[in-house]
Amino acid sequence: MKRIANARLADGALVDIEIAAGRISTIRPASGDGEAWRDMAGGLVFPGFVDLHTHLDKGHIWPRSPNPDGSFAGAIGAVGADRKAHWSASDVRARFEFGLRCAYAHGTVAIRTHLDSLAPQHHVSWPLFAEIRAEWAGRIALQATAIIGWPALDDADFATDLAETVKAHGGSMGGVIQPMERQDERIRSLIRLASDHGLDLDLHMDETLDESARALPLLAQALLDMKFAGRVLVGHCCSLSVQSDSEIDRTLDLMAAAKIDVVSLPMCNMYLQDRHAGRTPRRRGVTLLHEMAARGLRVAVASDNCRDPFYAYGDHDLLEVYREAVRIAHLDHPFGMWHRAVGQTPAEIMGIDAGIIAEGSPADLILFRARTLNELLSRPQSDRVVIRAGEIIDTRLPDYAELDSTLS
Repeated sequence: MKRIANARLADGALVDIEIAAGRISTIRPASGDGEAWRDMAGGLVFPGFVDLHTHLDKGHIWPRSPNPDGSFAGAIGAVGADRKAHWSASDVRARFEFGLRCAYAHGTVAIRTHLDSLAPQHHVSWPLFAEIRAEWAGRIALQATAIIGWPALDDADFATDLAETVKAHGGSMGGVIQPMERQDERIRSLIRLASDHGLDLDLHMDETLDESARALPLLAQALLDMKFAGRVLVGHCCSLSVQSDSEIDRTLDLMAAAKIDVVSLPMCNMYLQDRHAGRTPRRRGVTLLHEMAARGLRVAVASDNCRDPFYAYGDHDLLEVYREAVRIAHLDHPFGMWHRAVGQTPAEIMGIDAGIIAEGSPADLILFRARTLNELLSRPQSDRVVIRAGEIIDTRLPDYAELDSTLS
């Protein structure tokens, strides 16, 4: 039995936590009595982080394929060229695992990654993902979703092959839905594809500041009309931030009716949106987290891209994501329950046992010297202690030099 004494939960409660056989056995009000394995002296304790939206297969290609101008179009072009030139199984594995090692050291226990799934890459990345998922079992729980768009999905044979590949490897069906011809028809065909193969949906939606980009209400209405039985997660939803109040209300009503979950990627969106050379950005593209949560939608925040053309920075650290989300989206005054956006909420969306501190839950914890959320979010907390299954792990980060041979 191990006892963590005088630990501060995010809601302010001061507790003692007892651990047995890798799980939390009891949580009690702090007593100040008895010998402790760790005495937190009022320091915060968080559950292990859950990163709901990443791109581990793209990660860390920046040194060899930077974004030429920081734009969305520049990112698409740079990633496409890099994928064609370099994405063998060994290349993807090296970068994928580097990202996992960073995330693990920072305290992440579960990740969902999108996998670029254009042919023939889907027959490389999906089997590789399954191998890595098995190898990392017990350290980071991994899920994956296909990222694909049109016109590729207009090819019925390819779409079926992709859905079967995703199904065989336990993934979910994704798609990039931007302004395009036959938008409603194509959205419904994607829903039908997922339904026919028993797949959930995880979609990039309206990642643009074009006010006319209104795929979200089309998606929600189609889900309702077609009585889709799977789970649906959408990310980005940037165009909603520049639409009228009446359009926002209409869209959020439909999303609530369709029970759509949302993940916001504030750092990546602010990096790409409204970027013009020599001009300070005016509009930042962060979606409407407060309004969505007020409608009862489950809302998470996540890392998205890391050191690739879509986002030049990052280290797979969800504390950084939470800290920046608080500042960017005003998730404070009060802080409320927004800390759950990197733990409990994404875990619920993923359908896994993680992201909470409760009796019987895994003893996957992050200990901080910071005693309040203000202290926590004011410094990087590089001295955090990460506990997995009741044991302290090595939190040394991998050296970037380890990728030199891969990226040369």
